[in-house]
Amino acid sequence: MDFLFGPYSSLILLIFVASLLIQGYLSRTYGKWSRIANPRQLTGAQVARMMLDENGLHHIPVQAVPGQLSDHYDPVRKTVNLSQGNYAVPSVSAMAVAAHEVGHALQDKVRMPALVLRGRLAVPLSLGMNLAPLLLLAGVFLKLTGLIWVGVLLFGAALLFHLITLPVEFDASRRALAYLDSRGLNGGPETANGARTVLTAAALTYVAGFAMALAQLLNVLGIARSQSD
Repeated sequence: MDFLFGPYSSLILLIFVASLLIQGYLSRTYGKWSRIANPRQLTGAQVARMMLDENGLHHIPVQAVPGQLSDHYDPVRKTVNLSQGNYAVPSVSAMAVAAHEVGHALQDKVRMPALVLRGRLAVPLSLGMNLAPLLLLAGVFLKLTGLIWVGVLLFGAALLFHLITLPVEFDASRRALAYLDSRGLNGGPETANGARTVLTAAALTYVAGFAMALAQLLNVLGIARSQSD
């Protein structure tokens, strides 16, 4: 059964542990700044509405969705969706997350190529990522080399999706911080650092996702090569 693990299994385990640590760091950072009010006492919904209106996006609604850190921009329905904890709370975390999600709306407005490409690839790549492990295992057990390499290609597609996601998320955070600074919503340096820390912690989760996808691709490549020999 050694082929199920591959030559990069230890790296995958290491990245998995690092991902857990990053998630813990995000949770602590978000929690800390969720208890600290932003200088203007604006809720996440108010920050999002202000940022949208100032950029001519009056038609995009801001709505609350269930869950924690379930915030997202929907480019199909054209809605900014904030988790309930960020929608109605005037915290530093809520302000930073709301501005980040509006940053995606601004990307959509100018048709940022990476955002458009990610949107087009999201559904097919999601299906591919679910099928990839099954195809790989089926190919190994049935000794079908072609099926194994199809699985490898799908793992490669997953890596592509994570790669495209990085500049999209980094740019949204850049737009968010620039807006908060330009409107004086951050107040002093401490609050500005808090908003930056929250968004940096969130960005690290995407970096970890990319690293995991890369390690998995290297691992399945090793498996495919060993089975082809």
